[in-house]
Amino acid sequence: MEYFFRTSRLAVGYNGKPLIKDIEIRLQKGQILTLIGPNGSGKSTILKSITKHLQSIYGTVYIDTRSIEEMSSKELSYQVSVVLTERLRTELMTCEDVVATGRYPYTGMLGILSRQDKLQVRKAMELVNAWELKERDFRQISDGQRQRILLARALCQEPQIIVLDEPTSFLDVRYKLELLNILRTMAEERGITVIMSLHELEMAQKVSDLVVCVKGETITHFGSPQEIFQKELIGELYELTNGSYNPLFGSFEMERPKGEAGVFVIAGGGTGAAQYRTLQKKRIPFVTGILHENDIDYQIASDLAGEVFFEKGFENIGEAVYQSALQRLRSCDTVINCLKSYGETNGRNKDLYAAALSLGLNIADNADAL
Repeated sequence: MEYFFRTSRLAVGYNGKPLIKDIEIRLQKGQILTLIGPNGSGKSTILKSITKHLQSIYGTVYIDTRSIEEMSSKELSYQVSVVLTERLRTELMTCEDVVATGRYPYTGMLGILSRQDKLQVRKAMELVNAWELKERDFRQISDGQRQRILLARALCQEPQIIVLDEPTSFLDVRYKLELLNILRTMAEERGITVIMSLHELEMAQKVSDLVVCVKGETITHFGSPQEIFQKELIGELYELTNGSYNPLFGSFEMERPKGEAGVFVIAGGGTGAAQYRTLQKKRIPFVTGILHENDIDYQIASDLAGEVFFEKGFENIGEAVYQSALQRLRSCDTVINCLKSYGETNGRNKDLYAAALSLGLNIADNADAL
């Protein structure tokens, strides 16, 4: 298979000393690759090395069939545009001026923009919803606005590859989603290859075609989001000891409360999630059931509850699991019943609640009451 971008035995680092070795990346045109890993793991070092902002220790980076070492700075600028975390130094430059610098590879010796160049500047700014900032001093805008301007500058360059280091760092949720949608659209419609680092795993999971895990001296994993975003793999990558990763939601849960549980939460169908998290915040240990394995509550309860009583998905709650839950219920002193109605598959939860009433247990409306 022919790859548009690839690295061969690449090693990156500083002062001639490798930080990460044997980096092997393979990308086709129009794919999005995201680097994830702990702070200080070397993600930015890799990005700087594949764009010649930092000299690699050894190995080769290829764009199409050419090594980037063979390319002049101008030749490379036709292929790659970069949005790194370093502050851009500007003096008396408007946002439009900053974006226009992305056209310099195409201008003559005097750097004069043609009518077509100016049109590309406007198109790029409109694409990131920043045209209204065109006359603003670049130094006076917010970090989020600055990030959009830098992306517009990169787009204005009309590259084959865009490299971004933490592009969503200073953006609120609306603009995070907007930026990633822009990148996804460019990859699909224009065939632009995107290589970036992200801290937000839920974003990386949704936008990426391929993911690289960076930790230690080598790339620990390289694969599709389905392969990478697994509970054990992410837990190991980030050395999670005080919480867990939930691949269904692409999010992290705090550690489950410690101690013997005296609270039983009867839930299902997503009714228990908020109660579980409230109990966790209050550091109140709890058990829960009877849930189905395909229930959204089951996914969260597995991370936060001391014990989960569950049945197979779509099956009626069986007698065995009911009796186990009932026995555990008898050892509790408080019950929170999140269910307002019962169906055929979870009808035994109604019996469980009736048992709690007959046992005279404390019935709480919700976890906030505890």
